[in-house]
Order: sequence, then structure tokens, then C-alpha cells
Amino acid sequence: MKVIDIVGENYFGKWDKTRTACRAVIIKDNKMLLSYETKTDQWMLPGGGLEVNEAEADCVIREVAEETGIVIKPSECVLEIDEYYEDWKWVNRYFLGEMVGKTNVQLTDREQEVGMEPRWKLVDEILSIFSKHQMYADSDEMRRGMYLREYTALKTIGLR
Repeated sequence: MKVIDIVGENYFGKWDKTRTACRAVIIKDNKMLLSYETKTDQWMLPGGGLEVNEAEADCVIREVAEETGIVIKPSECVLEIDEYYEDWKWVNRYFLGEMVGKTNVQLTDREQEVGMEPRWKLVDEILSIFSKHQMYADSDEMRRGMYLREYTALKTIGLR
């Protein structure tokens, strides 16, 4: 498994906090399943935080189901991207997901507030959206970093 480091300009040079997240790349008919925040116009690969004593495969299954209502069978972890911002190390593990069923969406309060919903988008379109990460450098550092991470992941996994 390949590991890529992304170091933010605001990194303090050491971290004392770590968060691990598991994310899925799910493609069907040349479209990718994404989580979309309707109120912020922000796209992201479905996934989220690993809970205490939770297996990574269980985390990505749970997170995708909660955000999108899609049940997946995940691959082994295909990529890890470690991000360093301020005093944090953000570990992102990526899985390929095969759709095997459906369930009810169960959004967190924050996800409800931003109007999160599942959306299918053409792979080329989402690559184009994520490729514009630098345009957020002066206005939205969180989005810039997330789009850079997702773009790097998709290109490394082999999507063109």
C-alpha cells in the first residue's frame, strides 16, 4: 500500500493529535458516488472517522451507509494519505467499494445542517472539480486541503 504525505503551510513541525478516517471510491457506469453538501456546494468522497476498537473495513462500510444509504463490500486498503496541519496528523485510508445493497441514510446533526446528500457524478467531472483545489488557497483552506487530498487519492488510485 502506498502512503503519501501532504504537509500544510500551517504545520507546526510536530503533531500531538491524530485522527484516522476511512473513505471509499465507488464507481458505477463511469459515475462516482459522492457526498455533497448542498448548502456549501462542497463535494467529498464518502467516509469518516474510525471509532475506538473499530476495524477499518467496518468503518468504511458504516460511514458510506450512514452518508449515502449504500451498503458496500470494501477492498483492502489501497492508499493512505497522511495530512499534517497545525499540530494534527490526519490519516486517510482509501478503499474501493462494490455496491451490495441499500439501507437508510443516517446523517449527523452537522451533516443535516449542511444539507448532505448522496450524488452520482461523472468521474471526469469530479476530477475536474477536485483539480481546482488551489483556487481555494486564499478563501477556504479546509476545502483546498480536502480537494487536494481527494484529487491526489483519485489520481494515485489510477482514475484519469
